[in-house]
Amino acid sequence: MSDERFEIPKDMKSMAEASFEQARKTFEHFLASAQQTASSIEDKGATVRAGAKDISARAIGFAEKNVQASLDYAQQPLHAKDLGDVMRLHSEYVQAQMKALAEQASEMGQIMTQTAMEAAKPKN
Repeated sequence: MSDERFEIPKDMKSMAEASFEQARKTFEHFLASAQQTASSIEDKGATVRAGAKDISARAIGFAEKNVQASLDYAQQPLHAKDLGDVMRLHSEYVQAQMKALAEQASEMGQIMTQTAMEAAKPKN
């Protein structure tokens, strides 16, 4: 047996150390990017949840208004003087509800668009 010890040539050792250091930096960069992406996803999730909560609250509010309008209308024909009065009340109710539904649909569309845009914004 020889007493000679195996030594890695200095050039190879330097190259291996540089490669290891580069690999370590790349891995650290990868981890930092992954953490940032996870944080961004959590933020977007919170934005979407808040938007969904707002949309749900508005939908419930609209439903309450629409039911109340229907209940109010249901009593009106009982006090009508004649068939012409009933027809006028019905026409007014239908027109009011169509206007209300169009406004509600527009408002919901705006909220949904705003929520989608907020969720798509990059966090700085």
